[in-house]
Amino acid sequence: MKKLFILLIMTTLTTAIDAQTAGKYANVNGLKMYYEIHGTGFPLVLIHGGGSTIESTFGRILPTLAKTHKVIAVEMQAHGHTADIDRPLSFVQDADDVAELLKQLKIGKADIFGFSNGASTTLEMAIRHPEMVNKIVVASTMYKKSGAFPAFWDMIANASFDGMPQGLKDAFLKINPDKKALYRSYERDVTRMQNFTDIKEEDIKGIKASALIIVANQDVPTVEHGVEMLRNMQHASLAVFPGGHGDYLGEITTVKPGVTEYPAVQVIEEFLQGK
Repeated sequence: MKKLFILLIMTTLTTAIDAQTAGKYANVNGLKMYYEIHGTGFPLVLIHGGGSTIESTFGRILPTLAKTHKVIAVEMQAHGHTADIDRPLSFVQDADDVAELLKQLKIGKADIFGFSNGASTTLEMAIRHPEMVNKIVVASTMYKKSGAFPAFWDMIANASFDGMPQGLKDAFLKINPDKKALYRSYERDVTRMQNFTDIKEEDIKGIKASALIIVANQDVPTVEHGVEMLRNMQHASLAVFPGGHGDYLGEITTVKPGVTEYPAVQVIEEFLQGK
C-alpha cells in the first residue's frame, strides 16, 4: 500500500524515446525548461508526474500519441533535464511556465494531458490560461486533500529520502549525476505536497474545456473523487481502469513483463479526436 502512495510523489525511469534529437531548452519565466517535440498534428502537451521525467511517465505511450499529434513533452522545474531555480515549486507556477513555453513556440491552443502532479498543473492551466487550452486529460489526481486516501497524507507527513525507491534515484542520476540536485528535487516535491492547497470548487466548476478524468480503482485519489470531479466540471467524462497509480498508461514503476499495450491510450485518443 505504501509503495502505491509513493508513486504520486515519485514516478520514473527509462524507455526508447530518442530525446537527444527531440530535446531543446527554452527560457521561461527565469527557468531553463527542457522540452521535446514529437510527431505532427494538433498540439498535445504532456506533463509528467511528481519526481518523474518525460520517459518515465509517458515513454510507453508517447510514440503512439505522436502518430496523430504534435506532442510537446515537458520536464518541469527540478525534474529531469530541467534544473531547479530559487523560487517556490507550485502547480500554479508550473502552469504559467507551460503557458509561456507555448507562447514562445507560437502555439495558440493545445490539448493538455497531465498525470498525477502533472494533472494538477493541467487543472491550473485550464483555470489560469483557458484561451490556450482546447481539451484536458487529467489522470490520477485530486483537486482537494479529501480526494486522496488518508494514508497517502500520512505517508507524505513522514516521508524520508531513504524511502525514495533506488530506481527513481538512478533515473534522475542518469540524466543529472549531481546527487545534491537529486535530493533537492525530492525535497521540493515532498514540500509541495506537504503544503498542498485545495483548488477552489468554483474554479473547478468554472473550467470550460472538455475534460477526460482518469482514475484507477486502486489509485491514490479515490474513485469517488473522480466522480465528484465529473459532477463539478461543465464538460467532463470519467474513465475508471483496474489497477494502481499509472498502470493504465505504463508509468515505469507499473510496467509488467510482456505488456506493451495500455488501455488508456484508445480512450484518450477517442476523447481527443472527438469520437
